[in-house]
Amino acid sequence: MSESSIRPALITAVLPDSIAAEIGFEPGDRLVSINGQPPRDLIDYQFLCADEELDLQVLDTKGKTHQVEIEKDYDEDLGLEFETALFDGLIQCTNRCPFCFIDQQPPGMRETLYDKDDDYRLSFLYGSYLTLTNLPPREWQRIEQMRLSPLFVSIHATEPEVRSRLLKNPRAGQILQQLQWFQERHLQIHAQVVLCPGINDGEHLTRTLLELAEFHQHEIPAVASVAIVPVGLTRFRPDEDELISVTREKAQEVIAQVQRLQQQFQQQFGSTFAWLADEWFLIAGQELPPESHYEDYPQIGNGVGSIRQFLKQFKTASKRLPKRVVPDRTFIWVVGNAVELAFQPILQRLNQIGGLTVRMVALNSQYWGQTITVTGLLTGQDILQALQGQDLGDGILLPSLMLKHDDTRFLDDMRVEELADRLKTKIQIVQGLEGLIEACQNPE
Repeated sequence: MSESSIRPALITAVLPDSIAAEIGFEPGDRLVSINGQPPRDLIDYQFLCADEELDLQVLDTKGKTHQVEIEKDYDEDLGLEFETALFDGLIQCTNRCPFCFIDQQPPGMRETLYDKDDDYRLSFLYGSYLTLTNLPPREWQRIEQMRLSPLFVSIHATEPEVRSRLLKNPRAGQILQQLQWFQERHLQIHAQVVLCPGINDGEHLTRTLLELAEFHQHEIPAVASVAIVPVGLTRFRPDEDELISVTREKAQEVIAQVQRLQQQFQQQFGSTFAWLADEWFLIAGQELPPESHYEDYPQIGNGVGSIRQFLKQFKTASKRLPKRVVPDRTFIWVVGNAVELAFQPILQRLNQIGGLTVRMVALNSQYWGQTITVTGLLTGQDILQALQGQDLGDGILLPSLMLKHDDTRFLDDMRVEELADRLKTKIQIVQGLEGLIEACQNPE
């Protein structure tokens, strides 16, 4: 990618009391170059700004160019935030995975919902998954030169023909050679397997996990961990995609299969190495593994151990809960029905507080056409359909993970404000555990 394709980075926020604030940076300014080099992305920005002496070229909101010289401590942050982490555009995905959630959405939604990226930079910065099938040689060189590790890689299958079938991309069959590339350079990945019944399950899953385990060697293992995730399907997917949903029986079968391999990995590595996402146990109707099973939660972003971690954090935080709240209040707590049983201890503890009544409403998504739904996939329409005409007490407690980051829109583009208006109630957006506890004690 040429330097001419790199757009000056739009500054959206300047942190108070920072170097940038002291100099006079303002939102709307654009960063053109650092020490003569235009940054491609947030990785370049962080790397270039680590120096003690900086020469910045900046374009202000009126289009005037400024040269700004800065002396600072090594690695001291300037205090700038940007519109996007990528200043030269997204590396697009050319795979046609039938289980891709982006392709399982209805037409006519906001454009950003259809962005298909396969960008290693977002993987390094935020833990998003990529397939490695869309990287030109220049980007492989950059990963090596800048030691961008760990990356998060969607493997799905190590057999070339099975992986190519899943990704609909002939380059997908090179995954074992690519893992060898990481191993030779002492770089790491965390791996993901989206399990599709009838395609990459059974003996294919066993082979995938055993072949990935061969890269879990040496002081810096090339494959640090693996997560096995059940395929999620919606009613908008193409009829000819050959995918079938994970049933209760299938989930029980996969759990038993992977647990046998986990015992083998424990003996071999002293680590579970390959973990099942919480959803498997919820679909199977089985107890989640104990907290100790998840070690240091290497796959928490894939929903591996997130429920256990949430319950543990709640147990600690619940010691701060009051014995009573004044005045009395009643809330509706909306969650996906996948966590209904797992969150019962939280619900029971909150309802022990005098004057507080919390009613959990656990929903599946009619919008997506799912019988079992994680909380993050519930839409405004799902909630409206379930709660319209009901007594909603003092309002709804709404987990923030249902919403677009820094926005109030659900995945169906309905806004929280619209939902509150149509339900004629107050909606509090709660950020994680602390937000839930705070909302129960001190409603807005």
